[in-house]
Amino acid sequence: MQLRGHDDNHMVHHHRDVQGGNARAAVFGISDGLVSNVALILGIAGASPDASLVRLTGISGLLAGAISMAAGEWVSVRAQNELIERELEIERRSLRDNPEAETKELAAIYRNRGLDAEQAEQVAAGVMSDPEVALDVHAREELGINPGGVGSPIQAALASFFAFALGAVVPLLPWFFASGNTAVLSSIVIGGTAAAAVGVLVGVFTERSRVATAARQVLVAAFACGATYLIGSLVGVSVA
Repeated sequence: MQLRGHDDNHMVHHHRDVQGGNARAAVFGISDGLVSNVALILGIAGASPDASLVRLTGISGLLAGAISMAAGEWVSVRAQNELIERELEIERRSLRDNPEAETKELAAIYRNRGLDAEQAEQVAAGVMSDPEVALDVHAREELGINPGGVGSPIQAALASFFAFALGAVVPLLPWFFASGNTAVLSSIVIGGTAAAAVGVLVGVFTERSRVATAARQVLVAAFACGATYLIGSLVGVSVA
């Protein structure tokens, strides 16, 4: 997104924070919940038309998947944060114990960015005059991270849990009101529509073609659902 400043000849732009895990966890969670549970539901429906069995399977898949996703997201973001904290502590010690070497390293980075030697040294010296600024700049320039932008493991886990549950409950809804082919077709239509909506949402977030991302999402869901339904139909079960 671009915004005009006081001088119309200059444009400034702002970036979203993509380092944190909340948005990624939410989008991935709802997509995974939708695809995995509609595939599971249709796989069971292909094996047995019993609506109560499909409902039980769908609810079990929703809960198991949401809890698993939340736990995995918590571990992932927590591990990432610990790695970032470790690298920041190493950099902090190096700045304290070897300031001259770190200043030269930073000056070299600025020279590679196009500054002449004198300018690079001046900028590096100015940055190194404040320990916190120095740590922030070195973290961004050397490690490629924003020290203040680490994700919250709890927030990422909650976002993943509720997003997965939301995606997983959508194709299950018809089975509370119908059964047999009616419920199967309803799950397919609702699941396909929801998959397209998720694809459009991804397109909005990434500023890519909404049609392309929607089509991609629908194709992924269709492949998963078709495969599981076919397998369920071939295997089949009988419920006493």
